Amino acid sequence: MNGIRSAARKGFFEWLPEHQADVICLQETRMQEPQLEDVMRNPPGMFAMYHHAEKPGYSGVAIYSKQEPDRVQVGLGWDELDCEGRFLQADFGNLSVVSLYLPSGSAKEERQTFKYSVMERFAEWLKVQRKAQRDIVVCGDWNIAHTKMDLKNWRGNQKNSGFLPEEREWMTTVFGELDWRDVFRGIHPTAEGEGYTWWSNRGQAWANNTGWRIDYQVATPGLAAKAQTATVWRESRFSDHAPLIVDYDV
Repeated sequence: MNGIRSAARKGFFEWLPEHQADVICLQETRMQEPQLEDVMRNPPGMFAMYHHAEKPGYSGVAIYSKQEPDRVQVGLGWDELDCEGRFLQADFGNLSVVSLYLPSGSAKEERQTFKYSVMERFAEWLKVQRKAQRDIVVCGDWNIAHTKMDLKNWRGNQKNSGFLPEEREWMTTVFGELDWRDVFRGIHPTAEGEGYTWWSNRGQAWANNTGWRIDYQVATPGLAAKAQTATVWRESRFSDHAPLIVDYDV
């Protein structure tokens, strides 16, 4: 969202009820609990859950849902990650929905090292969850473009965070050995351009569709097979990211 208050000023809370989503996952809310406005605590027709970062104006994730969840898990129990407000899980019967915001490594080398450590530990989480006999979807900003189809300027970004060989190989492991599914790619196996979800604010990236596909819905195979449509909403703009919308027949 690049700040939930910024998205609100751009019409997000007017857009929200129009789409009648069952679940909405938000990343980069950049809020603290006392700062939440009434519409953020009680979005129209939905329950709201948050995991705020300890640092003001930084990171943070949320889940809005029509149905009240049976259980909510805030964080993963990793202090160095949880203090940044990057993981929130809501359980509805046999379905688990996760709002995830993986770190970016573009700011400095230390953050790339942190990103790699989070990727390693999160792979273990993904491995354990595949044994849980639950339908799970992990929605959010993974900060990695998996293949050349997933960003416009792939040649010029091969040494940049978000498209490094180690990051791409890790995503291949997630969708291969760990047996999770890239829901958008399952529906659009060869689509380029329309799948982008992030555009730099510099230059004319949005106008020229010089984007990256770094926001995913990553699901267990059974749930992924129930996905009917997957689209990126570009008719209005709330931040440098665009909503990824998936309809499931469940």
